Amino acid sequence: MQTPLWAQAYRGRKVLVTGHTGFKGAWLSEWLLELGAEVVGAALPPNTEPALFDQLGLESRLEHHVLDIRDRRGVLDLMLAVQPDYVFHLAAQPLVRLSYADPVGTYEANVMGTVHVLEALERLNREYAAGPGRVCSAVMVTTDKCYANKEWLHGYREEDPLGGHDPYSSSKAAAELAIASYRQSFFQAARARGASRVGIASARAGNVIGGGDWALDRIVPDCIRHLSREEVIRVRNPRATRPWQHVLEPLSGYLLLGMKQFEALAAGDAERLSRYSSAYNFGPALSSNRPVADLVRALLLHWPGEWEDSHNPGAPHEAGLLNLVWDKAFHLLGWAPRWGFEETVGRTAAWYRSAHLGLPARALVRADLAEFSPQLSLSGAVHEHV
Repeated sequence: MQTPLWAQAYRGRKVLVTGHTGFKGAWLSEWLLELGAEVVGAALPPNTEPALFDQLGLESRLEHHVLDIRDRRGVLDLMLAVQPDYVFHLAAQPLVRLSYADPVGTYEANVMGTVHVLEALERLNREYAAGPGRVCSAVMVTTDKCYANKEWLHGYREEDPLGGHDPYSSSKAAAELAIASYRQSFFQAARARGASRVGIASARAGNVIGGGDWALDRIVPDCIRHLSREEVIRVRNPRATRPWQHVLEPLSGYLLLGMKQFEALAAGDAERLSRYSSAYNFGPALSSNRPVADLVRALLLHWPGEWEDSHNPGAPHEAGLLNLVWDKAFHLLGWAPRWGFEETVGRTAAWYRSAHLGLPARALVRADLAEFSPQLSLSGAVHEHV
């Protein structure tokens, strides 16, 4: 993947990240800070111990707001106060099994929280349209689980039907429908009036792994907790196949999509804006679509231990087979995954083992960033990569 002029895209720009206290949000915030952005975060406090947000010391390094996205007025007030150039919306209830325990909270956060952000962006668009040429690129992050999963072998494309068996998946499908509706009803209508200053894209990624995920009920942090205590890993769904990818893979797609959309807005190019204001898949190579058992075995090559199959036929339903087609991102953005399955798992295991031995999380995150994105130096200087 070619990454053109990241510095011009994000250096000195004000970027609002919702969900910055979560796993992906913390990685994205760190990357944006390295790119020279002025990062504003809005989220609930971290809900794990440890939490990557705390390990990176992000609270003192960005503008940190404790905010529940279910608070419509709070989201609007912050959006208008920040006046962002970019918005990355990641705040959500992200766990399938938790959605069975708290379906109402899941829909409130994932559907209405998204609607609140969209409402605030629509108001921001009106303010920017009345002023001297400000624009804002918004990337709304959902999930690969937003598709109506038929358990088929071929991957899902952006135009495939949305749906969801469990409350989490269906809430994300509903969020995608809300995003599309707002885009067509308000932002495209504003474009027709010559008053389009905000672009709305959505991004659907696969199962992300990487250092610093401490969530309960996720396979990698569950494995790490057992390994660090020298316990046997209990795997509840070893035959389920997932599109495994390092967390930096989809984040690079979000950043690239946001940059392309921003450029189209700034140029007033309606055709390009229409191309980038849409849904995009960011998935791994086909060879990274592997069963959970393969992931566990690969981890154990780097951190020796044992595992056992603890599958329970009576457990809540989870998808058995799922993968994404990312041709659109390749052809329209020039995006493609960089790290294969073995390297992704190896880097993830190395991160956790190093952290277990006492190495600081920020040094480990910056090392992965430097390897993944060579144009980014550890001093924060950014250079064109061709």
